[in-house]
Amino acid sequence: MAVTMNDVARAAGVSLKTVSNVLNDYEFIRPATKQRVQDAIAELGYEANLTARSLRSGKTSMLGLVLSDLSAPYYAELASRLMKAASRRGYRVLVEQSGAEASVELSALHGTFRQLTDGLLFTPLVLDADAIAARAGTKPLVMLGEHIMDPRFDLVTMKNGEAAAALTTHLLQAGRRRIAVIGAHPEESTGTAGLRMNGYRKALEQAGVQFDADLVAPAEWRRDTGAAAVAGLMASGVQFDAVFGLNDVLALGAMHELLIRGVNVPGDVAVAGFDDIDEARFASPSLTTISPGMDEIAERSISLLLDRIGGRETSGQGVHMESGFELKIRESAP
Repeated sequence: MAVTMNDVARAAGVSLKTVSNVLNDYEFIRPATKQRVQDAIAELGYEANLTARSLRSGKTSMLGLVLSDLSAPYYAELASRLMKAASRRGYRVLVEQSGAEASVELSALHGTFRQLTDGLLFTPLVLDADAIAARAGTKPLVMLGEHIMDPRFDLVTMKNGEAAAALTTHLLQAGRRRIAVIGAHPEESTGTAGLRMNGYRKALEQAGVQFDADLVAPAEWRRDTGAAAVAGLMASGVQFDAVFGLNDVLALGAMHELLIRGVNVPGDVAVAGFDDIDEARFASPSLTTISPGMDEIAERSISLLLDRIGGRETSGQGVHMESGFELKIRESAP
């Protein structure tokens, strides 16, 4: 026979209401009482009916997270940090991989996925702000990244332009004057690639170095395209003494291509990236990069979403936050 809440209450010597309060994380419970209930739950093997509890309370203690591609190291590492930050606050995270498909992004906003969660962390790549606003519903929503920066939505992001400028300035101060950029999206001015390109150009301008469009190589953000972009620059005869990959996987692909072609890194060409994924520290040579504060992004995102869920953040306008960053100088671009 299944163990009931009444069984737990008798074993702990408390009322049924006290057991319910413990299960629902009611904050005004004496620690000793809470411990007795938790011990009884563990001893009896009681399993709460989460479906029934969520129907009564209107809360699931689940958060939704929508990312485009979990095979991308940055997204995988960010998801891990978000889950840990949520867990410390008593929440679990359901993850949806959108594949940059509009239908998946839409279903995450108003389908079963959204019904199972109390709030949503959302990184849209296809839907625009109006489409999201029309379907967002009443449950809290926090945007991650730079695809949509709209005052109607809460947003947690990073200082892309400022950080890219700091990295470019570091390369310039090291004597590099022909800094190739790989991973540009020519049609983009406000997204991640566009903001990082703006920072790159600003640093060149401040140093009195003329921008050269021949040094800019558009590419999707993968290792193979990073390698192909560098190969294309070399085949075209463009001279460069540094490579700035707009994310780390681009930079790692570029560095691999340079090394197998016999180019000394950093002697002949310095290489730098952006994101400080775990692999950057263990590459050979280790990769100079920007650490965009992933832990801070995770903590701020979860805190803001839970404040909205709990009614502690009542601003009618979207709250926008930016994490700090750190330039990690390593062997590839000292």
